[in-house]
Amino acid sequence: MLNLTDITVRLGGRTILDNATAKLPPRGRIGLIGRNGAGKSTLVKVIADQLEPDGGSIDMPRGAKLGYIAQEAPGGTATPFETVLAADVERAALLEESETSHDPDRLGEIHERLIAIDAHAAPSRAARILVGLGFDEEMQHRELESFSGGWRMRVALASLLFSQPDLLLLDEPSNHLDLEAVLWLEDFLKSYPATILLVSHERDFLNNVVDHILHLERGKLTLYPGGYDAFERQRAERQAQLAAARAKQQAEREKLQDYIARNSARASTAKQAQSRQKALARMQPIAELVDDPSLSFDFPNPDELRPPLITLDMASVGYGATPILQRLNLRIDPDDRIALLGRNGNGKTTLARLLAAQLTPMDGGINCSGKMKVGYFTQYQVEELDRDDTPLQHMTRNMAGASPGAVRAQLGRFGFSGDKATTKVGKLSGGERARLALALITRDAPHLLILDEPTNHLDVDAREALIQALNGYTGTVVVVSHDRHMLEMTADRLVLVDQGTAREFDGTLDDYISFVLSKDSSGAKGGASKADRKEARKAAAEAREKSTALRKAAKAAEAEVATLGQRIKSLDQAMFDPANAEAALTKLTMTDLMKRRAEAAAALEAAELVWMEASEALEAIGG
Repeated sequence: MLNLTDITVRLGGRTILDNATAKLPPRGRIGLIGRNGAGKSTLVKVIADQLEPDGGSIDMPRGAKLGYIAQEAPGGTATPFETVLAADVERAALLEESETSHDPDRLGEIHERLIAIDAHAAPSRAARILVGLGFDEEMQHRELESFSGGWRMRVALASLLFSQPDLLLLDEPSNHLDLEAVLWLEDFLKSYPATILLVSHERDFLNNVVDHILHLERGKLTLYPGGYDAFERQRAERQAQLAAARAKQQAEREKLQDYIARNSARASTAKQAQSRQKALARMQPIAELVDDPSLSFDFPNPDELRPPLITLDMASVGYGATPILQRLNLRIDPDDRIALLGRNGNGKTTLARLLAAQLTPMDGGINCSGKMKVGYFTQYQVEELDRDDTPLQHMTRNMAGASPGAVRAQLGRFGFSGDKATTKVGKLSGGERARLALALITRDAPHLLILDEPTNHLDVDAREALIQALNGYTGTVVVVSHDRHMLEMTADRLVLVDQGTAREFDGTLDDYISFVLSKDSSGAKGGASKADRKEARKAAAEAREKSTALRKAAKAAEAEVATLGQRIKSLDQAMFDPANAEAALTKLTMTDLMKRRAEAAAALEAAELVWMEASEALEAIGG
């Protein structure tokens, strides 16, 4: 189906793919894996003809249709349903031609082709795909511009799946999905009738979907049969063989070197020594196994606190005057390991922010241990790191008053030692930036770690390292994730956030998965009553009105954040680099500059809070 021969790609003077070669089986479901930065996305772009390789060739059957998800989320006034239907270009063109053609013969051909491609079933198929990815009936018929970027990327994924290409290219398709949507996608892909090349770092997803693993390492490709667990077993065997071969080669090298050293100076053996010198030069070194210290995660353990850490008593929480969650009764103790479950938009992040004291109850009570320290990780923190600063500069600011040794030690816990500590954030990979964010939030040894999708930027090996670190951490963990393997390995309590509240889920993660699949199945068979649909439309209209106001508030706050950020930058320049500062600011005293900076920083913090609350509220209502 797909043959890759000697694919070579060089970017920025670095060789990313080095004569990479693989023959992929027809109708295979292949998982493409490799460390962050190995070149997986580069290879996918080469196959999708979006990047010209420096060498090599790609062979596909003539006329095969290739599908690749767009990097930019779709927008505009079209609805998700319309966008997905339009993805079947042939169907759309035939329907349009059938409206304008007056040739009876051509009309006959058109209708025969429409029947052949099952065009009349397309609307129901599009709706099923959208429902599986979390779009209810009302959401399917809203304008795309009313959705957040994550939801619009789901529309892009739905469009790709609907188009049914002969080669389906998926690059981290679960990044914008919740666990429920991941389960649906997994089931969809298992029965996909053509070839799939899938980039993913989720062990369970790979085990349940793919039948081959294509491993990209050091620019080379190796194809393994089976899922991810089978790959790990085969790789371990191969690494053991390589280690044995390398040890044998090293012994031979030392033997040759010893012979050369002893016999080069003697005329009777010089010729033999020269021969061995040539043999030594021809000896190709066997690659040493990679031992990457940058995989390290080491959470500092907190002091002991008496239970409970947090108690919620009939608490309500939300944004503005609208509660998102109500009747919250929850107790969290030291050593608890809690996974928050539920679809995106149900309020998992809202509950996490309440536990992190970023939101206060609108009703009811919350009691927290007075000495409790909280570390709260979100994707926003990764995205908001200053790209022009280094990890060392970030940590020094956040550990004000700490010794340089203490700052370096905290960075070292997360793999930022030596040159890595002084590398600009803009040059770090997504996984490295995530590790830096985790290092920053744990700098004061928090008693409670709240992690909202911590694995999105991490490869499989880094995820395993994170799991091991969490299992060695003595504090309390609350985690939101669609990575089942992580939840299985780190959580012993499940809390379901659903229907406007949160409650303990009595069962295992497998029980929850069965619950979700059975609920989705019964929902597909049944249907809402007319009265229920009317209520849903009314609620949707209210949600649209609310989301419009929230988007305006978020946009205004975002503009304010940008303005204040620039003001602070100008004030900093006036204080520390007056020669290049604004003329008006250089006339102010240092005291005035510091006062203005403090005022701007306070205003910036307030604007960021407004922006975050509006963004969280939009997410909570699916906007």
